[in-house]
Amino acid sequence: MIEINIISALSDNYIYLLRNTEKNITSVIDPGEAEPVEKILNQKGWHLDEIVNTHHHYDHTGGNAKLRDIYGSKLIAPIYEKERISNVDIFVSDNDIISISGIETRVIHTPGHTIGHVCFYMPEENKLFSGDTLFYLGCGRVFEGTMEQMWSSLSKLKTLPDNTLTYCGHEYTASNAKFSNHLDPNNELLKIAFSEIKTKRANLEPTIPFNLGKEKKINPFLRVDDKVFTNSIGLNTTSVSESFKEIRLQKDNF
Repeated sequence: MIEINIISALSDNYIYLLRNTEKNITSVIDPGEAEPVEKILNQKGWHLDEIVNTHHHYDHTGGNAKLRDIYGSKLIAPIYEKERISNVDIFVSDNDIISISGIETRVIHTPGHTIGHVCFYMPEENKLFSGDTLFYLGCGRVFEGTMEQMWSSLSKLKTLPDNTLTYCGHEYTASNAKFSNHLDPNNELLKIAFSEIKTKRANLEPTIPFNLGKEKKINPFLRVDDKVFTNSIGLNTTSVSESFKEIRLQKDNF
């Protein structure tokens, strides 16, 4: 069993500090800044063994250098972004099986938000670290890749087991929930989730992690291959990627 500390950073980022108590290994995923990670490490008396990046954006890598300098941690990052992330010790690529905090982890290449973005899936722990590919009730903006690539990437994540707990890179959930409810106001599961999200955010609690099985039924970006859903919101295209593109553009302008 792995302990996961959710660290709020910058304006709305999440950093994940992982601790394997049996093997005495500590890792951090996407440290956008170093100070809040240092603070918890000092409080708990832990050494940071590994730094892990899902993609090159500074709000996910900004703490890399300082943490490496202090702890001598190994840096793990996608090979697809080797020109954009400095001082990487271990490059990873699609379907690699690696160890993070001593836990077997599968690398899933998910281009779209960036060309080289990867997610990290721990099958024995039923945990997915999705970076900026999949959010609770949302998905990442398509900055470097194509809409087709982003849909393909989300399709990969959809194949993971329903009991997967997903840890994403940002607290965008309230905004995503408003858009999802706007699109699909009669979805009873979504209504329940929307109410729970409002309560958590009112109490300044994170909405993360979220259950992937439920997400497949309420996240509009995971449902663009469901003709009943797309017809119900007025998308009459026969192309799944075109449906995805239309919903993504609607969200961008919402």
